[in-house]
Parts: sequence; structure tokens; C-alpha cells
Amino acid sequence: MAAERIASVEIPDSALAREATELIRDTADALVYDHSRRVFLFGALQGAARALSFDAELLYIGAMFHDLGLTEAYRTSMRRFELDGADAARDFLRQRGLTEESARIVWTSIALHTTPEIPGQMEPEVALVTAGVEYDVLGIGYDVLPDDVRAAVVAAHPRPDFKRRILQAFTHGIEHRPDTTFGNVKADVLAHFVPGFVRTDFVDVIESSAWPE
Repeated sequence: MAAERIASVEIPDSALAREATELIRDTADALVYDHSRRVFLFGALQGAARALSFDAELLYIGAMFHDLGLTEAYRTSMRRFELDGADAARDFLRQRGLTEESARIVWTSIALHTTPEIPGQMEPEVALVTAGVEYDVLGIGYDVLPDDVRAAVVAAHPRPDFKRRILQAFTHGIEHRPDTTFGNVKADVLAHFVPGFVRTDFVDVIESSAWPE
């Protein structure tokens, strides 16, 4: 059977990739599943446009697991949701015999996907998970890909009412652990959607620390 292709991108069809797909299908709803697949596709397309050499299988695992920490089964921790998904992906890879270097790259791609600029200076797989997320969620570089390519991706993995629904997913995934939004973009989500949320202020933390001066 020929490998699945979407917008000229071949979807990894290894046993590892198939198991990852099944895990995310079983754990996440259609919103997160389709978003995660688009993150892989938009990341791979940008990698090709930038002439980057990357491991498509590792990029796929990073993309598929990147929002696992928002799902009902994984969002019970009091840590940053990025770490929940990153640790789950690392365990998944270790259990299947991948190298520590591969597990580290995937872990980093997920852990840093909400941290602007830094992933772009790291391994291609790390950079491209973030690039895919920024493209699909924020529209960064929207015109870099042709209209027909973008349309092909969305036809395969639709995004009905995506802006409202992904913001709702962010809120549900982190509202019980508001302190984890300190210093990252998710504080904006709680400021908009959780009444009474008060941001931790970096200056206040410094000025009220135990140091006398």
C-alpha cells in the first residue's frame, strides 16, 4: 500500500508512527488530533521550503504529542502542560528502543513549542514543531505556503471554529494550574477566559524576594 500523502508530504508509516497515531486518536479529541497532524504537515512543508534536513518520524512524534498535556487523561498534573506531553513522548520512544538522543530531540521540541525564537536556533525537528504550531495557531508565515497547499492540508484535517475551540482547549487544560503560565504565552489565555485570574508579575517576584537588596 502506498504511503499516505497530503499536500505532497508523505505521512510517516513506520510501526512507531502508526502507534503514535493510534495513541493520540484514543487519547485526544478530533480538535487536538487534527491540529497535531496539521502541525506536522505545516512543519514539514516549511522544512522543505527552508531546505532543512530533518527526521520526518521524529517531527511527526513531536507534532502528535505536543498538546497531549491538554487532554483529559494527561492534564491532571500541576506542571506546565508542555512537560506532560514531552515526558509522555520521551517515555513512548524509550519504551520502543529509540536512542536517548532521539528521545531528547522530541522532548525538547514539545517542551519548547510555546517559547518564541529559541526553538528556531535548535535542531530542525525542534524548530519545525514550533514552526508548525505557530503557523496553525498564530498564522505566522501564513503566506509562505501557497493557497492550494494550505487548502489541501485543511481539506484533510479541517479546522471548523478552530480559533474559539483551541482557546477553549487551552483554558480547560491549564486553568487548574495557573501558576504554570508565569513567563509564557498561556497567561494571556487565562487573562481572557478565567475571571479573577491575576498574573504573577516578574518585577514583584524580584522586589518581594527574601534578599534584602
